[in-house]
Amino acid sequence: MAEQTSTAGTAPAGGRSAQLERSGLRHGWTTGACATAAATAAYTALLSAEFPDPVTIELPKGQRPAFALAGEELTADRAIAAVVKDAGDDPDVTHGAVVRATVRLLPPGSGVVFRAGPGVGTVTRPGLPLAVGEPAINPVPRQMMCDHIASVAARLGGTGDAEVEIAVDHGEEIARSTWNPRLGILGGLSILGTTGIVVPYSCSAWIDSIRRGVDVARAAGRRHVAGCTGSTSEKVAVAVHGLPQDALLDMGDFAGAVLKYLRRHPVDRLTVAGGFAKLSKLAAGHLDLHSSRSQVDKGFLAELARRGGADEELTAAVAAANTGLETVQLCAARGVPLGDLVAAAARETALVVLRGAPVAVDVICIDRAGAVVGRAAARGPRERSPDALSG
Repeated sequence: MAEQTSTAGTAPAGGRSAQLERSGLRHGWTTGACATAAATAAYTALLSAEFPDPVTIELPKGQRPAFALAGEELTADRAIAAVVKDAGDDPDVTHGAVVRATVRLLPPGSGVVFRAGPGVGTVTRPGLPLAVGEPAINPVPRQMMCDHIASVAARLGGTGDAEVEIAVDHGEEIARSTWNPRLGILGGLSILGTTGIVVPYSCSAWIDSIRRGVDVARAAGRRHVAGCTGSTSEKVAVAVHGLPQDALLDMGDFAGAVLKYLRRHPVDRLTVAGGFAKLSKLAAGHLDLHSSRSQVDKGFLAELARRGGADEELTAAVAAANTGLETVQLCAARGVPLGDLVAAAARETALVVLRGAPVAVDVICIDRAGAVVGRAAARGPRERSPDALSG
C-alpha cells in the first residue's frame, strides 16, 4: 500500500484527538481526502505534464497531508491519478480501497463538473445533501476538489474548468457492506468526509448515517420509522409493522443519536427494536448501548421485577443473574413480565430525550433468536407514565 504522511504530524486538535493520542491508535484519511489528492495530482499533470508525487493537499482544518500516488496515466485529453485509502487503525470497510480521479479539461466557464466512475454511487432518492441523479460525492469533498483545482489553475495558468470523474476499485462490491443501498445510493460507494481525517473507532460516521437515514425517510414521506440495534431486530420490526426498507434506521448502539435527531426532525412514530439486554440499558437511562460504555444493571432489573410483582426470592435471583437474558427468562417462568417492563421503561427514556417532540414511541425487545420477549405500546409525549422508574 502506498504510504501516506502528514506534514502536520498529528490529528486535529480537540477531544477526539486527545483520545486518539492516549489510545496510541493511528488516524487515517477519508475517501474525500483521497479523491481530492488524486484529482489535484491529475489536474496538475494536465497543466504541467508532471504528476506531483507525493501530492500535498490542505484539509478543511488546515492540516496538510501528503499522499503517495498508486498509479498515474497521462494522455492528450485526460490524466488519471490513483491513491490507496489508508484508514489508519479504524475498521473501515474502505481501508485499502484504490480511489481514482480522471480529469479532463473543459471550455472556460464550464466550472468543475463531477462524474461517478466505476465503484462510485449515484443518488436515486431525495433526502440526501445531493440532488437525485448526482454522483455520491458529498459537498465537502466537492468543495475541497474545487478549491484545489482553482489553486493549481492560479499557479500554473489554467482556467480551473474541468470534469472530475471519481472511481473506486471494487466500490460496488464494498458498498454492499454500507448503508448506501438502503439510502438509495446505487452503483457504489459515497465519497465522504467533513474533516478529511478518519479518527479510529469514531462514532461520527455511524451517527451521520443515522441522520441521513432519517432525512431519506422523511423525504420519502415516511411517518413511521424504526431504530433497530441489528439485523434481527430489523426483521422483527418489519414483521410487526410492515415497514419498508427506507423506514429502517440501523441504530446500532446509538439510541441517543436517533432520539436527538428525531427531536429536531420529528416523524409521527418511532419503533425502537432491539435485544433485551441492550434495551435494558436504554430503560436505565443510557443512550450509548455499547458494552464498553454501558453495562446491564441487574440491580435496576431486580427493582423493575419487584415493582412488577416479583417476590423477594425472585428479586434476589434477578439481581444475581449472569446475563440480561437470564433475568427475563427467570421472570417469565414466574409470570412476571420483565420484558414488557423493560420495554415500557425504555419508552419512557426515549420520551424524556425527545423533550415533547410530536413523536409517539413503541418498543420491542427480542431475544437472540428474534423472539419477542417484551412490548410497550405506542405512547406520545403527553401520555408519559408519571411513575416511570428512572435509572
